[in-house]
Amino acid sequence: MSASAVQSVLVDDAQALFRAAVERVQAPHLLSQSDPSTWAPAPLSAYASLRVVGMGKAALAMAGAMDRFLGAHRPADEAPEGCVVVPEGYAETCPEGLAPPSALDVMEGGHPLPTRKSTRAARRMLDHAEAAGPDDLLLVLISGGGTALSTLPAADLDVTDLRTTYHRMLTAGVPVQSMNAVRKHLTRVGGGQLARAAAPASVAAAVVSDVAGDDMSVIASGPTVPDPTAYEDAVRVLYRHNLWHDVPRPVRTHLAEGARGKRPDTPGPDDACFERVHTRLIGTNRMALDAAAEAAEARGYEVRRVTAGVEGEARAVGRDHVDTMRDAEPSMPTCWLWGGEPTVTVTGEGTGGRNQEVALGGALALEETSTPAVLLSGGTDGIDGPTEAAGAWATPDTAERARAAGCDPEAHLDDNNAYPLFDATGQLLRTGPTHTNVMDVHVGLVHPDAAVDDNL
Repeated sequence: MSASAVQSVLVDDAQALFRAAVERVQAPHLLSQSDPSTWAPAPLSAYASLRVVGMGKAALAMAGAMDRFLGAHRPADEAPEGCVVVPEGYAETCPEGLAPPSALDVMEGGHPLPTRKSTRAARRMLDHAEAAGPDDLLLVLISGGGTALSTLPAADLDVTDLRTTYHRMLTAGVPVQSMNAVRKHLTRVGGGQLARAAAPASVAAAVVSDVAGDDMSVIASGPTVPDPTAYEDAVRVLYRHNLWHDVPRPVRTHLAEGARGKRPDTPGPDDACFERVHTRLIGTNRMALDAAAEAAEARGYEVRRVTAGVEGEARAVGRDHVDTMRDAEPSMPTCWLWGGEPTVTVTGEGTGGRNQEVALGGALALEETSTPAVLLSGGTDGIDGPTEAAGAWATPDTAERARAAGCDPEAHLDDNNAYPLFDATGQLLRTGPTHTNVMDVHVGLVHPDAAVDDNL
């Protein structure tokens, strides 16, 4: 097989491994691996009524899978009330073979920045939580993206204040853990506040993680778990990233008053509202990586490394991945897998996302070799930044092909403009909404048997 043919196979295989990763963290599979009847403090039949609320990119699929489960465990005339909120456009789609929930309202909100629709959805969720009585169960389905989708501003703030603040943090590359310390103190759902609204009802929450380390106080801002952060932490985040004077004055006033004790803080570990709350992690990036590793081995690759929790500047991450592949000097078809969520410090005016920048950084590092290799980086939610692509892949000839198409790779990277470059080379990864979200999966493949260059 020629080197070009081998290169084509590597690209196909990288996409197949990414699909295997996404399929493993689909809601029906996750619920089949975790018995929902054990999530609540008591058996489901013990509750007078059941309410369901959900938020995030996986909420529709989770609700559909849960609807199927509850139909087999509760009488038909006891269908749960509730609602789920998903990104715009998700309500019209659902994974193949899975029906949307039959009795829940499906609402849409803004992501990554909240909108008025986000505030309406959050208000509806809080209404359901507050309506649950002491003999009822509130079932909460949580996944990545939930913070923006279910944003109800604190009483003295407007959603426009929050949009500006969130945008400043996103473009500054603030890590999600720090970002959510701020967002929890500007809103009324995250930071355990949904659990506080539901008390004294019982609460059972199922969580699909989209953060490194799977900290449930960070995922969707932790609506059902104690908040380890306080107003002072939110203030420190904005000062640490030189953003304090860039956010709207009402936000600064709100946080400063909270730090001085003039506002009640989010509920912490000792708050009584968590006495009847059970929160369970059911989906993680590691599960997706394990699925990709199994698929790689089935295709004849030696899986050299599977690493979760990758962070850092996206373009540098891409270069580091290629360096790892090169330094290993593999003697057989070899696979590396990484998972995590790099960040992008936006200094340009272009269009792209963190996965596309991982791939573009990798493309420049791959340019010096003609050995068949590929670096693919994709968001498991099917969305990368403000684009409809999930990410992109790079091969040793990507930079050359980009230049032939009139795109200067270095200039596009400087301008945070990876999307049009990969669009021109035909190397965008497009999946559409996947209805799950466990951060990103990066796939590196090398086939040294077809090597023309010994650098890899």
